[in-house]
Amino acid sequence: MTIHRPGLPGDLPDPELLWVRWGVHAVVRATTEAEGQGGHRSGVWIDDEGLHLDDGGCTWWTFSRIAAGRFVLFGEDESSGCKWYEPPVDMLAGGPDWLPYEELRDRLAGNELGCVYWYEEGAWGRAPYPEDLDDDGLDCGMSRFVERGEALLLLADPVGYDRASAETLLAAAEERRLTPELLAAHVVAEDRGDPDLPAMVRALRRTGLEPVAGQLQA
Repeated sequence: MTIHRPGLPGDLPDPELLWVRWGVHAVVRATTEAEGQGGHRSGVWIDDEGLHLDDGGCTWWTFSRIAAGRFVLFGEDESSGCKWYEPPVDMLAGGPDWLPYEELRDRLAGNELGCVYWYEEGAWGRAPYPEDLDDDGLDCGMSRFVERGEALLLLADPVGYDRASAETLLAAAEERRLTPELLAAHVVAEDRGDPDLPAMVRALRRTGLEPVAGQLQA
């Protein structure tokens, strides 16, 4: 799946699929220490707002489930030209009334926002862009989760020593059958020590990637 520069709404997959690929990374990287940092942290994580990515420098993103069938994706990659365009792109133009406008406007006021995408009624949308805008940062920021192969390669490092473990966990997440037992069998800490399973299970509960009650587990 190709992400254009600037991104197009059709470049993004179904939001549930994006949630899965992002969410499994939040699960395997969860630690009790990182949880204590609140929102002032880097890496990939989930909290009450939704899924987050922050590399501590070039890119940060938030992906929130607002209600059934409604999602919002917003953030910034240094490649985005939206806020530098003259006049700056109105990234909220045409947005539905349920967007988290208070936070988005705070981000805009702080010159921290690179693009905003929303999903409702079965389709992604965004504000209109000038025809000569070069990039909005969606590609550099989100290709790691939009492309399954990239998500798999990125997952392989913290979960074990081979791609097979990463494939097992990603497939289980895609099928909503990711369990604490699978995590214990396939995940190691980033220092190659014992994983923080209690934190991972808390993240798992929040992502909703575990089996629903009564579902058979493979």
